[in-house]
Amino acid sequence: MDGFNPLTGIVILAGTNRVDILDPALLRPGRFDRQISIDKPDIKGRLEIYMVHLKNIKLADDMEEVARRMSTLTPGFTGADIANVCNEAALIAARRNKTKVDIGDFEAAIERVIGGIEKKGKILSPEERRTVAYHEAGHAICGWFLEHADPLLKISIIPRGTAALGYNQFLPKEVALFSREQMLDKMCMALGGRVAEEIVFGRITTGAADDLDRVTKLAYSQITLYGMNEKIGTLSFQQDRQEFNRPYSEATAQLIDEEARKLVAGAYERTRALLVEQREQLNLIAETLLKQEMLVHDDMVRLVGPRQFEMGDTYKEFVNTQHKWKSKEEKKPEGGEGGEGGARVARTTSSSPQCTLQYATPQAETHTHTEAETHTHTEAETHTHT
Repeated sequence: MDGFNPLTGIVILAGTNRVDILDPALLRPGRFDRQISIDKPDIKGRLEIYMVHLKNIKLADDMEEVARRMSTLTPGFTGADIANVCNEAALIAARRNKTKVDIGDFEAAIERVIGGIEKKGKILSPEERRTVAYHEAGHAICGWFLEHADPLLKISIIPRGTAALGYNQFLPKEVALFSREQMLDKMCMALGGRVAEEIVFGRITTGAADDLDRVTKLAYSQITLYGMNEKIGTLSFQQDRQEFNRPYSEATAQLIDEEARKLVAGAYERTRALLVEQREQLNLIAETLLKQEMLVHDDMVRLVGPRQFEMGDTYKEFVNTQHKWKSKEEKKPEGGEGGEGGARVARTTSSSPQCTLQYATPQAETHTHTEAETHTHTEAETHTHT
């Protein structure tokens, strides 16, 4: 890397996903000393990326309107994720023997990418199906009645992928900073499924495994990273992955564990109080889910009333849109395809990128998108929890 004549006009470029493990010698002045960080695109960037990929697809709707809606539905998606969604939408349209790809195909593609393949043929016992419905209804109630929770787009109890028996799809706010109140509301929303099971059935199941993993990470991050605990104080123990020794004493470790348990227990009781208070709405949503298998934003408004907290501009633009899709107008006599309301997030839920809280079986692996789960403030939460 040394010895080049500065007049020869040679420029060396390199890329890596692991800057943290590079040899410092590579980054000294005169070498790779100019670093460009390429983050995931914001909503404007996603819109422009969609416009690129949609040019190669024969659309039933206006390209700009499709790109605008899809960029809203896919927070946290990279360029590769967006290309995958466009490709999946074209495949779905082809399977349905369509000559053009409509907005319903794109929404189905988002769900496919986030939650996996829809498996309507998967047989659940009536008791399991009822448990899943109340689990998802618990998440939905918390998301609807907590101020800092992500607004709801869709609830489904249709099994997807290898483990997800149901999911909630939310539209996360793309923010860089989280307050203590926001993180607490996210913990309560994640606990909503487990608490609903306990209240309604008097027992708990393994379906909340990923929810509990997320809650645990949120609790410990508040205490050990963000200095949000009075007893630990304004300290941040950012432990290196390669370090095996904890940067604090055994007594401090015990105190951290105790404070984390208190934090989660407080969130659990707060969630329980909310669901007991809204028990009638919880039953209404769950029983409607058992009949329809899927609910969207308009169904929630009809069943439990409008959300009492102010919604973000992006969300209001999505749920209040007056745009009339050409494809849906043409299919109106048949009832249309693809469903109203929303698409991935979750899962992307999620994928993850983006966010659904999914009801998982014991075999499911806890997983991905650790940036959002530990709140490193680099990405909006749009992940699937299986």
